[in-house]
Amino acid sequence: MNNSLSLTESEKNKILEEWTNTQTDYPKDSTIHELFQIQAAKTPQAVAIVYENTEITYQELNEKSNQLAYFLQQNGVKKETLVGFYLDRSPDVIVTMLAILKAGGTYLPLDTTIPTERLKVILDEAKTPILITSKTYLN
Repeated sequence: MNNSLSLTESEKNKILEEWTNTQTDYPKDSTIHELFQIQAAKTPQAVAIVYENTEITYQELNEKSNQLAYFLQQNGVKKETLVGFYLDRSPDVIVTMLAILKAGGTYLPLDTTIPTERLKVILDEAKTPILITSKTYLN
């Protein structure tokens, strides 16, 4: 078989080595939400999330997650408090995860497609003191 698309060694190296060299060293003593805040401070107007027809900047995402984190702390979330969230896939999920981490809690993502009875069992077994959801699911 004649392969008319063969690559030179230089081209192979560029594709396999140079273009895929994405390794980055991160501070070992920083948490994911701390690294996020550093990035938000460096590039506040850069787009952090694109979802459907919506773009959210790092600054907007940081501000929204800080507001929710403060609310969570005011409502008893502290180090290692388990906080469940029952949300459709959207930027709200990212805001919520960051907020829970910033408040010191741990998060329990819950699948919105599971039956209500199963959801109740999961919440009872996990002893989740706080559940974040949307108006859609307040039945």
